[in-house]
Amino acid sequence: MPSPYRAIFAVPGTKEFSAAGFLGRMPLSMMGIGVVTMISQLTGRYGLAGALSATMAMSAAVLGPLISRLVDRHGQRRVLRPASLVALAATAGLLVCAQQRLADWTLFVFATGVGSIPSVGSMIRARWAEIYQGSPRDLHTAYAWESIVDEACFIVGPIISIGLSTIWFPEAGPLLAAVFLLVGVVWLTSQRSTEPVPHPRGQQGGGSALRSPGLQVLVVTFVATGMVFGAVDVVTVAFAEEQGHKAAASLVLAVYALGSCLAGAVFGLLHLKGRANTRWLVGVCAMAVSMIPLQLAGSLPFLAVALFVAGLAIAPTMVTTMALVEQHVPRSELTEGMTWTSTGLAVGVALGSSAAGWVVDASGAESGYVVSLVAGALAAAVAFLGYRRLSGPAPREGHAEDDRRTDESERVA
Repeated sequence: MPSPYRAIFAVPGTKEFSAAGFLGRMPLSMMGIGVVTMISQLTGRYGLAGALSATMAMSAAVLGPLISRLVDRHGQRRVLRPASLVALAATAGLLVCAQQRLADWTLFVFATGVGSIPSVGSMIRARWAEIYQGSPRDLHTAYAWESIVDEACFIVGPIISIGLSTIWFPEAGPLLAAVFLLVGVVWLTSQRSTEPVPHPRGQQGGGSALRSPGLQVLVVTFVATGMVFGAVDVVTVAFAEEQGHKAAASLVLAVYALGSCLAGAVFGLLHLKGRANTRWLVGVCAMAVSMIPLQLAGSLPFLAVALFVAGLAIAPTMVTTMALVEQHVPRSELTEGMTWTSTGLAVGVALGSSAAGWVVDASGAESGYVVSLVAGALAAAVAFLGYRRLSGPAPREGHAEDDRRTDESERVA
């Protein structure tokens, strides 16, 4: 492991919570694509599969920030375990209804409950921010490391989820995702020494972290970015099936994540200069441009190469986004702020997967990649329009006041 990455793990407990976070994040890469694969295997209806994936994502978009706000106020252990139990129960109901071929509406009811899966990645990043506050270089490396872990999940997760659902039985992928969630959350919440200090309601600034203009820009841009990811997932599965190699979709999507993983690993080693918001804008535009070659995909090997190149822009953009969130959101609301970016992605994935599913049903898989191209262009447009909100100095004074109030409250207590 390169020395900057070795250095961040010198603090006791960091290896353990990062490992737990890896397991807890596996459902992020496995559940949606697993449900798409399961439903398409059982019914052959990609429209229904995409709609269910969209329902889960939209539910997560609503519930995720609420769960993270409760975490900021009450701590990770007290909130994550009950939320995960709800998600596990809903997953069980979804699998049973799908296996028994019950009415479609029952699938949507339980898919809504699956949205209570907590944003484990935000929980892990909040722990890093607590440990390395005041050390931007180490925090940059830590965020880069977590982006590598994210992409590792997206390399391994789809392979496992799609592979098990196509080779073993249709429900196998989502079932294993639920097991990963259970193990990861229990392991993470048992580690109390690195858990961020909660900030009860009276210690917070009031309202939602989303009141930050900078965060608003990041979230709206990530809605469009999520549409790219959702469309690519659904269309790639359908494209591989049209090519007669449906199980290969997991490998192609893994190559997409591999490009991001490698770029994130290199990005974490860099000593960056210049403005973070400028790097972010360049990254968003690069993701948009990388969707153009997908329109020419005529074979799985070509598609894999195109997605690998497209993946190179993802992790650096995500790392920079987390740094911008940390700048523009008070520390007492940091977990919620980070979750809002995941929420933006979730909403986008919902829209993108649903739109792509209907396009595939109507016009075929290759036409579905138009959705990702349009979404990429939209993300770039929003980033340009909102760039000035991220250009000014971050509201550090307000942050300092929030932190000062917290310190005073703790002293009084």
